[in-house]
Amino acid sequence: MFRAAMAYQKHAFQLIVLLGVVALTGCASSVTTDYDSSASFASYKTWAFAEKDASNDFMSLDSGRVEAAVKRELEQESMQEAPQDSADLLVSYRVEDAEKLESSGFTYGLGLGRGNFGFGVSTAPEVRQVKEGKLVVDLVDRQTERVIWSGISRRYLNERQSPEARSELIDEVVAAMFEKYPPL
Repeated sequence: MFRAAMAYQKHAFQLIVLLGVVALTGCASSVTTDYDSSASFASYKTWAFAEKDASNDFMSLDSGRVEAAVKRELEQESMQEAPQDSADLLVSYRVEDAEKLESSGFTYGLGLGRGNFGFGVSTAPEVRQVKEGKLVVDLVDRQTERVIWSGISRRYLNERQSPEARSELIDEVVAAMFEKYPPL
């Protein structure tokens, strides 16, 4: 009877630890932020988007999504949008490209062996190159032209996402970035 009670307590403890690990994994941040500790964040009241690259005057679909999300988040911080030449902060953003190899499908293998000798054959999974991009948002002090705060997504946009999925991802990561603004 005593052993059964001890085994029950051991399993209950293991279940609690497992649930804690799962909960902590779910709370892993989807963004990282960095900031200039000497910046006076309380003094920043207005913002504007930094000028676009002169080589392309068109706004991409993702740029429009990012700008809408950033605007929403800065308004929630009680910051006012202003003309670029009078704003305290300039908002600069970019999607940094990355390529990764992605494998899919099953591999099949067959092997025989005994002792130090063996023989095997297998099939390789299908591998393809996927373009991804991580969103980086910088806040730049207009007077000093120095980045004072930066948010970087740990989740990636990729070419296979639907427009709805891309919008949702951008909204989520921008909101998560600005949860950490201003830094405490």
